[in-house]
Amino acid sequence: MCKKLSVYIQFALSQKSVWLASISLVNDAEKKRGAYVNKKLKYRHELKFMINQHQYFLIKQRLRNLVKQDEHVGDNGNYHIRSLYFDDMDNSALHDKLGGIRDRSKYRIRIYNGKDNVIHFEKKIKFNNFIAKLKEPLTREMYNAILAGNYEVLRQPEKAFCMELYNELRHNLLRPKVIVDYVREPYVCHNGNVRITFDKELRTGLHAIDIFDSELKPVQALDNGLIILEVKYDEYLPEYIKAALQLEGLNQQSASKYVICRKYLKTNSWEDY
Repeated sequence: MCKKLSVYIQFALSQKSVWLASISLVNDAEKKRGAYVNKKLKYRHELKFMINQHQYFLIKQRLRNLVKQDEHVGDNGNYHIRSLYFDDMDNSALHDKLGGIRDRSKYRIRIYNGKDNVIHFEKKIKFNNFIAKLKEPLTREMYNAILAGNYEVLRQPEKAFCMELYNELRHNLLRPKVIVDYVREPYVCHNGNVRITFDKELRTGLHAIDIFDSELKPVQALDNGLIILEVKYDEYLPEYIKAALQLEGLNQQSASKYVICRKYLKTNSWEDY
């Protein structure tokens, strides 16, 4: 019994060493790109699936007694997310994603439930199946200034990420590209720090760029009621959750909401994504 336990512990430690080595590679890659790297930044695994309504109900039923709802949901078990995605003049974030570039990042301003009490300017960093996020809180006045092209509000030398955003906007011509709008149904599990989300009713704002525009009417971006299932976790995914996600025809895939919503802005046939 002790011998088996020893072998198991050695295996677990070796798996953690591989994970930590991967994180080191992430930081090295970010440094080479000149990006701001926070040593305390936490990288997580991220899995994405495109599912239909039938699969959604099956998975939700299986997870019912295994996870609990996120504490931030409303009475209907959901909350609304609206993001304004940015890209540079070469559309690097878009083409990096379409080209399958492993190490990439993208910037967005995000709000919840259409309110301005929580506004974040975020950078999502992607490395293989690892993700991390940096974010800076904004006031409504700062948001309005950024949208008007006044980037000096981000020029705060004491805040490294603010300065990164400032430089991207001033020197790399990072600009608003598309609004991504959807309803999220989130669940959490303490073991493995797992977060499972069903992102529904994905819509695009087309050419609009003001996420607080009360007259904005986003257009449906996914057909047939498709839902994006995302699974995020730290070092491990509990076996019972992994088993609950096993369905015939359920295959992991890269489902970028930004790319899906950008396709409605194409002007040439060769831009089909």
